[in-house]
Amino acid sequence: MQHAYFKAFKPLFFIISALILSAKASAQTQQAATAASPAAAPGVQTHIDKFFKAYDKQSTARAVIDIFKTNKNIDSTRLTGLIVKIDSMRSVIGKYMGKDLIVQRKASGSLVLYSYLVKHEVQPARITFMFYKPKNEWEIYRLYFDVDVDGELAESAKITGKP
Repeated sequence: MQHAYFKAFKPLFFIISALILSAKASAQTQQAATAASPAAAPGVQTHIDKFFKAYDKQSTARAVIDIFKTNKNIDSTRLTGLIVKIDSMRSVIGKYMGKDLIVQRKASGSLVLYSYLVKHEVQPARITFMFYKPKNEWEIYRLYFDVDVDGELAESAKITGKP
């Protein structure tokens, strides 16, 4: 009798087993995906969004000045130099067309980096933000601007002769 009972429920047993294994695999895949990309630092994305809105709709100066208002220890002379550098490049590379996140890195819960491909009509640029949280609030720690992102990409495709 036990044999007949098992035969009747055998397909149901396999279906339940398959569902359990499938759910377990899905959970492991979600954990791996979460571990691969660092979680966004709350507050940082707000600063970045505000920066790009001003960069697009107002001016480089407004975008840079506003984001550096989060850091009370900034040297205004360096800020002026950064604004001049970005503005001079913007005049050559054309109108701002949008942005794409290149990479996001987290050194700890207090130091994060976000790097963006900044799309312009003529040529791409890159803006990299580094944020630091010494106490409770995120502040801009470093801001880098360069137009060599395409050169780095081409360099990464070279054969180096190493296995």
